[in-house]
Amino acid sequence: MAVYRLRLLLSLNRGIHGLCTRKFCSSTAPSQIKRVGFIGLGNMGSRMADNLFKAGYNVVVHDINHDVMRAFSEKGFLVKNSPLEVAEESDAVITMLPSSAHVMDVYTGPKGILNHADQLRSWLFIDSSTIDPQTSRKLSAAVATSSLKGGSSTPAMLDAPVSGGIVSAENGTLTFMVGGSEEAYMSARPLFLSMGKNIIHCGGPGNGSAAKICNNLAMAVSMLGVSEAYSLGQSLGIGATTLTEIFNSSSARCWSSDTYNPVPGVMNGVPASRNYDGGFATKLMAKDLNLAATSAKEVGATSPMTSSALQITL
Repeated sequence: MAVYRLRLLLSLNRGIHGLCTRKFCSSTAPSQIKRVGFIGLGNMGSRMADNLFKAGYNVVVHDINHDVMRAFSEKGFLVKNSPLEVAEESDAVITMLPSSAHVMDVYTGPKGILNHADQLRSWLFIDSSTIDPQTSRKLSAAVATSSLKGGSSTPAMLDAPVSGGIVSAENGTLTFMVGGSEEAYMSARPLFLSMGKNIIHCGGPGNGSAAKICNNLAMAVSMLGVSEAYSLGQSLGIGATTLTEIFNSSSARCWSSDTYNPVPGVMNGVPASRNYDGGFATKLMAKDLNLAATSAKEVGATSPMTSSALQITL
């Protein structure tokens, strides 16, 4: 039914505005994504790329770490020396990078994806990095002014940051928060479902990034609150295991207590029980809180909890 509605809307759009020139149209995009480019093979990206490979996609990869590139080559991935080379070999390209500056460099730098924006082969671009909504919208606009080789439609851009951490990335159970057109979102769903479990369309360009900032703000505040409560409780003589049982059967229950418990020895398979190895680094949380604080300032919103959490995290 959803696909039928999309086709009907596209048909009406053509009837009103003529052909879909200078717009992304699912009717003119390739019907199937066969080769996927992946740029950024860190803790999250490497596992996401692995899951795409396991799902049967031909995956083309790039990372600035040559050792990582060598390891992926040995696993059977096609490796390329620049983002532009990845885009030239792919139907769709996914980026998973540390910051807005890295994302802009990959797209608009000297060897960036949009270096030949008038002759793109890739028709779908997905950025899963956690960056500010303004950068996501700027990139979406830049992609919308580009052209596909031999086609009348333009490529599409989605901002699709994730939640779930390394464990979910490895298990293919990530949550994707997706901003961009509904047509592009529907085209990208098979890719998302190869890497994740929950796929949520948040609205237009930048809304996925906005959702991720809000999600991580709430998570940071809750993790700080849970950690402080554990510290106080243990100082008052209550064991962490007992507190966990209480939290998870009462009003304190949250992701920080029942899924990603911060106290060593309480829960298996989480960073706290591995000497805090492999978890979400504090500096990354500080980066996300900075993004939230900046976004709040831009729209004139008051955010005292953001400021407090950021001061503690720094």
